[in-house]
Amino acid sequence: MKETGLKEKVVIVTGASAGIGRATALRFAEEGAKVVGWDVSDKSFADVECEIKAAGGEALLRVVNVTDVKAVEAAVAEVVAKWGRIDVLVNNAGITRDSQLVKYKDGAVQSMMTDEQFDAVINVNLKAVFLCTRAVVPQMIANGGGVILSASSVVGLYGNFGQTNYVATKAGVIGMTRTWARELGRFKIRANAIAPGFIGTEMVRAMPPKVVEGMVARTPVGRLGEPADIANAYVWLASEQAAFVSGIVLSVDGGIVIGT
Repeated sequence: MKETGLKEKVVIVTGASAGIGRATALRFAEEGAKVVGWDVSDKSFADVECEIKAAGGEALLRVVNVTDVKAVEAAVAEVVAKWGRIDVLVNNAGITRDSQLVKYKDGAVQSMMTDEQFDAVINVNLKAVFLCTRAVVPQMIANGGGVILSASSVVGLYGNFGQTNYVATKAGVIGMTRTWARELGRFKIRANAIAPGFIGTEMVRAMPPKVVEGMVARTPVGRLGEPADIANAYVWLASEQAAFVSGIVLSVDGGIVIGT
C-alpha cells in the first residue's frame, strides 16, 4: 500500500485542544507531521503538546480566535516563518447554539432563535473556515499544492430539529468545499469535507444516558463514533493514498441515513 506521505508535512488543526480536533492532531503526529494546533484557550495545551511529541510529531500550539482575520493572518505568518510551508489545513473548530427557529405552543410564540445565536455559529463554523482557508491558500500555491479539509456534519446533509444556524454552516461548508475543489485543483490543492455522525466526545458522553442511548439506537452499526474515527478519515484524505480525491463529502457516521 502507498505510504501516507505525511512525514514532515506541516498540518494546521483548528479547535485542537479537545475532542475530534485533539484526536486529529495526535493522529497526524503519529504520521510524523509537524502539527500546528489553534484554539481559543490554552487550557489543555501542555497535555496536547506532550501527546503530540510522544506520538512522534512536532508541535506549535497557539491561542487563535479563528473568527478574527488579523489573528488568523498573523498565525499563518508565524507558521510559515517557523517551518516555511503549510501542507494541510483541517478546519475543525465549531460551536453550537441550538434553538428552534420559532417555538410556538398553546397559541403563542414561546421563543425564537436570536440574532446572537445565529451569528455566533455562523462566525465560528462558516466564516472562520473561509478566513483560515483564504489565509493558507496563497502559501499552498507558492509551495506547489496542499490539502484543505473541513468539518461538515450529517445534519448539513439532512437537516436537524433546533439547529437552523448549525445546519446552515455545515451545508455552507459543503458548498465552499466543492467550490474550492473546482477553483484550486489547477494549483494541486485538494479540498474535501467530512460529515461526522454521532461522535462520543466528552461533551456527548456527558449528556443524559437516554439521549446517548437514542443516538446509538439511530446508528446502524450500534455504537457512537469515536474521535479517532474522524481523525483517521482526515489523515486518509490528507494522504497520498487519496491523491485523486477532491470535492467530496465523506460521511463517517456508522451508517446513518435520512429517516433513521
